[in-house]
Amino acid sequence: MARILAVDFGKVRTGLAVTDELQIIASGLTTVNTKELIAFLKDYLNKEDVELILVGEPKQMDNTPSESEALIKPFLSQLQTFFPSIPVKRVDERFTSKMAVQTLIDSGLKKKQRQNKALLDEVSATIILQSYLYNQ
Repeated sequence: MARILAVDFGKVRTGLAVTDELQIIASGLTTVNTKELIAFLKDYLNKEDVELILVGEPKQMDNTPSESEALIKPFLSQLQTFFPSIPVKRVDERFTSKMAVQTLIDSGLKKKQRQNKALLDEVSATIILQSYLYNQ
C-alpha cells in the first residue's frame, strides 16, 4: 500500500500530514510556506509512494464554501497539473483548528508553545487525515 497525504491549505502556511504505508496511523509531516508548497510536494512525492491526496474543504455552518475556498481552487488545479496520476479528495475541515488547539492543550503544551501557528497547521492536517481514515 501507499501513503495518504493530507493538506491543510492556508494563505501563508500549509500543514501536511501523512499515513504510514499501511494507512493505519496519521502523523504530522511538516508545515510549509504556501509559496513553496508545490516544490515541496514535487520533492516529497518523488521520494514517497502516495496514492491519495486529501485537501481540507473549508465550509460555513450552512455547508456553503468559506471565503478561503477561492484560495484553494488554484492549488487544486496545480495538483491536477503536476500530479495527474494521484487522485485528490476533499475532506470537510470544519472545526479542525479548534480541535487542534484543544489537542495542543490536552498534550500539555504551555501557552507560548501553543501559539506556534505552524504546529497548529500541522496538527489540523493530521486531524483532517485521521477523520478520513476513521470514516473509511
